Amino acid sequence: MTKLEISKIEVNVVAGPEAKYKTSSHYADLTITNTIVKIQTTDGYEGFGGAISWTEGCPDKSLAESIRHLIPFLIGKSALQREELYNLLASRCVQMTPEAQSPIDIALWDLVSKYAKMPLYQFLGGARNKILSYASTPFLSSIEEYIEYVHELKEQGYKYIKFHTWCKAEEDLALAYAIHDVFKNSGLKFMMDVESSYTRQEALYVANELERLGYVWFEAPLPDTDLKGYQELRSRVQIPILAAGNTLLHMNQLEQGIQNGCWSSVRVDTTLAGGITQTRKVMGLAEANSMTVELQSWGYTLSQAANLHVMLAYTNCLFFEQAVPVEPLEFAVKNPIRTDADGYVHAPIGNGLGIEMDWKLVEQSAIYKIVCDCSGLK
Repeated sequence: MTKLEISKIEVNVVAGPEAKYKTSSHYADLTITNTIVKIQTTDGYEGFGGAISWTEGCPDKSLAESIRHLIPFLIGKSALQREELYNLLASRCVQMTPEAQSPIDIALWDLVSKYAKMPLYQFLGGARNKILSYASTPFLSSIEEYIEYVHELKEQGYKYIKFHTWCKAEEDLALAYAIHDVFKNSGLKFMMDVESSYTRQEALYVANELERLGYVWFEAPLPDTDLKGYQELRSRVQIPILAAGNTLLHMNQLEQGIQNGCWSSVRVDTTLAGGITQTRKVMGLAEANSMTVELQSWGYTLSQAANLHVMLAYTNCLFFEQAVPVEPLEFAVKNPIRTDADGYVHAPIGNGLGIEMDWKLVEQSAIYKIVCDCSGLK
């Protein structure tokens, strides 16, 4: 008998009713869709994982549709063979890979670490049980609103704050100057993310000013694919430079960026880059080059948890990204991940991901559902 034989897979597409975020002046409000994969075995174990999609308008069903074409290959296979299953799915003729593999792979790791009766971060190695958090703001419409929000976040315990901004150089610097004037002696530290929207000249100009203001890092000044631009920028400034982490998702692409000195830290998201199986390799690749991996964890709690467990399993990640406000992205979760009064997030209590879902609410709220078992797709 096959141990942990996969017998059923469910895909639920859910969008929290309040999960509307804006990350720059270029976008309308973004609908944040949560595509949740649940895997069950013949011997009674189950695991789940999620990945988010951002869309201007209605919720996204395209990720679920790509997953539809992958999950039949898993029925009858052992969840213990995660590397084998990853390679099996990677060789399929399916759109949106490795994104579509990510929630599947996370669900498999959740399942097997539950089988091992271990929290996932300990199953992966267990370097620590907490990590510093930074608040990742939405785009706000005025400098005054940002200043007020920073005061609120400081009261909540955040010591690091990353701004999503207008993504226009002059306006973004006006914000940086105003924040510096108000909070320069507060002990707070800041980052800025400009959504890959600058020219090379604007990126250099703003990077120099943020360096002068003591920013922790400057994120996504250029498109991820502009490796030459990143290489040149890093050679001319001291402030750490990070890519957005949404586009270069394959190991050979990331290796090119590392070897050419394009970034100060690697940036990927476990829920985009193929899941935990692939992200572990990225962590090792970065460590071999004496680099950190500043994992994205912007998203619903399941996405946060997958990235958090990888962060806690390794030593070469400095921060957890906490999207604020937090409540809309905690939809259908009973034990959300919150930053404590000292500015840390802690490992969830429990085996696997340690996240308790309100499955009744997931079922009621699902706008799209796929089921696959031994009888086929439904």
